[in-house]
Amino acid sequence: MLSHTLEHGVLVITVDQDPGIDGRAALTTHITNLVDAYRPAPVVIVLTERAAGHAAVSAVLRAHQWCGRLDVLMSVVTHSAPARRLLENNADTSGPRLVVHARVDTAISTAFTAAA
Repeated sequence: MLSHTLEHGVLVITVDQDPGIDGRAALTTHITNLVDAYRPAPVVIVLTERAAGHAAVSAVLRAHQWCGRLDVLMSVVTHSAPARRLLENNADTSGPRLVVHARVDTAISTAFTAAA
């Protein structure tokens, strides 16, 4: 369901499938645990096509709130236009803005530059 790498000092978390409503809390916990472990590294979450469902988007939005509390830069990558709209329309606006990208390389480059 989830894998991660560190690329150019950016934590890249890839979600391979939507966890469904029953797995949403577990996915959020996995993501926030990785954020804690690699803090203060910026985070890029990649939602694959199979992971662009409502439960995964909800978990990512909860993780964004967590990152905001920790002052950790977070962005998301998905090819799914509906998922991008959901993320952009429902992101927490009280902290750092959630940036949503369509390409992984752009997201990593942007996060690396912003953190430098």
